[in-house]
Amino acid sequence: MRDRSKILRTILYIILILYALITFYPFLWALAASFKPLREIVSGSSNLFPVHPTLGNYQYIFGTSSLFGRWFMNSVIISTIGTVINIFLNTMAGYALARLNFPGRNRIYYGMLALMMVPSQVLLIPNYLLLSNMGLLDTFASLIVPSAINIGNIFMMRQFFVSFPKNLEEAAEMDGLGRFATFFRIVMPLAKPSIATQAVFTFMGFWNNFMAPMLYISTPSKYTLTLGLQTFVSQQSGVRWDRSMAASIISIVPIIVIYIIFNSYFLQGVKMDVEK
Repeated sequence: MRDRSKILRTILYIILILYALITFYPFLWALAASFKPLREIVSGSSNLFPVHPTLGNYQYIFGTSSLFGRWFMNSVIISTIGTVINIFLNTMAGYALARLNFPGRNRIYYGMLALMMVPSQVLLIPNYLLLSNMGLLDTFASLIVPSAINIGNIFMMRQFFVSFPKNLEEAAEMDGLGRFATFFRIVMPLAKPSIATQAVFTFMGFWNNFMAPMLYISTPSKYTLTLGLQTFVSQQSGVRWDRSMAASIISIVPIIVIYIIFNSYFLQGVKMDVEK
């Protein structure tokens, strides 16, 4: 029985390793291609790593494409501000639904669960009309305000606070802390794993968003990186895989950095969500 279990575990590990390699290979190819000259990419060579490595693709992007750096910073600004706003609003909303007793709390909760079933694409046109009436089109606010909260993250934070020990809040109250002081000084620091999980997914959502910028932003200097990449590729004479791959790699770097920063908290948050 023990030998059979070891065999099954070995087979499972082999399958997972093969799947990981298959999944990782496209990223590795894109990374290698970003350091290759175009003639080496289109030559049909089977070499994964560049034979004649070059930084010319990256030099072209930051040297010739004057707006690329602006698009990158636009995405950084929008994603950072949007993530910070989401962290505070989603966490406070989840805490309120888990801890505060107020009229209609359950109705709000079940209503939010129902709204989770609505695809975000359905809201693009209504949001466009609202933003137009508010005079926010072609501004960073048009990308931040409609996504200032996320129902899925509110639900996740509520589930965390439902199992949060009440005796900590009671001890803080006995020490003279009010509701807000207890939340910001006691509750939020102890909720770091769930907040980190929320931060990673929220930042990725803002960073990878393409439909909203395409619909709401019209000035090229205000493009986000995803929209700018599409413009950058369309402006090339022919398909320039070398420059396109370099631009794609640059767009991935911030997500990798965010994951590395929040990695330990993120894994704790995922583990806690699974256990619940």
